Amino acid sequence: MAFSQPLRRAARILRSGGVVAYPTEGVFGLGCLPDDFAAISRVLAIKNRDPALGLVLIASDIEQLDGWIELPGKTSKLKSTGDKPVTWIVPATDEVPYWIRGEHAGLAVRITAHPVASALCDAADSALVSTSANTHGRPVARNAFVLRRRFGALVDYIVPGDCGSASGPSEIRDLASGKVLRSA
Repeated sequence: MAFSQPLRRAARILRSGGVVAYPTEGVFGLGCLPDDFAAISRVLAIKNRDPALGLVLIASDIEQLDGWIELPGKTSKLKSTGDKPVTWIVPATDEVPYWIRGEHAGLAVRITAHPVASALCDAADSALVSTSANTHGRPVARNAFVLRRRFGALVDYIVPGDCGSASGPSEIRDLASGKVLRSA
């Protein structure tokens, strides 16, 4: 697959331990590779986020989550839509470190429907840590101007693109029970 120059650049930055910002279904996200402790530490510091809260992994397809989750067979539910994205809490493998899972038994994952976020996962050939571009407890960045003003000096690259039509961060649901843990 041929990727645009900005996506190739972002993938190189991610593979070299960088942190990037990019558009998702409803807000801009901050992300890095999930197996890079130093990059994850930067994301947590940028957000002033307690690692006990855990992080979300996004992927373009279920295969990018291999090694991170143990699915009980309900994989079709993990697909998201652009206007109503859902992040699912699923059983994590034993290899998922605390700094990703936090104090939770499961792992938050989303098969992203956003074309830029999905292409970024493909260009990096990996799932990505994905968390909303905001300082913990503050409003999220939904446009490029706000994103650049708040985070331009804190991230290594901002992937061009617009957020999708969702009204904000994704809904979070437990895969086993279907229970809504955070409304969109």
